[in-house]
Amino acid sequence: MPMNTSFKTSLKTIERLCVYRRILRNIETDGIDNIYSHQLAKLAGVSAAQIRRDLMVIGYTGSPIKGYQVSGLLNSISEFLDKPGCQNICIVGVGNLGRAILAYIPGRYTHLHIVAGFDVDEHKINRVIVGCRCYHINKLSEIVKEKNITVAIIATPAENAQAVVDKLIASGVKSILNFAPVTLKVPEDVFVEYMDISVALEKTAYFAKCRRE
Repeated sequence: MPMNTSFKTSLKTIERLCVYRRILRNIETDGIDNIYSHQLAKLAGVSAAQIRRDLMVIGYTGSPIKGYQVSGLLNSISEFLDKPGCQNICIVGVGNLGRAILAYIPGRYTHLHIVAGFDVDEHKINRVIVGCRCYHINKLSEIVKEKNITVAIIATPAENAQAVVDKLIASGVKSILNFAPVTLKVPEDVFVEYMDISVALEKTAYFAKCRRE
């Protein structure tokens, strides 16, 4: 998928930092206070040198004797990823996929809040669906500005996705998670992350077939 290149930190670095944070949260829960770069590297599936390069981006260094303090590294990664604070999200398309996303996100992220859903189905408008108020798509611009929404999730059919993203961009949204199986046309200053479930499933099935041959 095409990817914007106008962002200061690479997408791969951000992805790895998110993985490190998930691992660190798990080991902190297990009561581990310190971890060495080679240990974190093994858990993350990267090299120790890659760990050190990524942590240089956030300005965090460990001790040659004790390695990285888990809580301190967690805080540094979170400050880097989450700053300046909480972000409001909307989801466009409150069908089966949209409902599943709405059910998954709450409680997992303290800094991310889905504050509005949008759809065209009159049976969903002005209803609270999985804890989220659903509005008609015609109110998107008004609600996005009113609720200071900075991130959007697209869970619409492919044929509707481009029109939706055009509305979102016109309303000031700069970051989009797209579940629709289509490549979107966006300006250079808008980030799009693609989650194509169909491609992922086909790829997985292909490698399963290869293992049997």
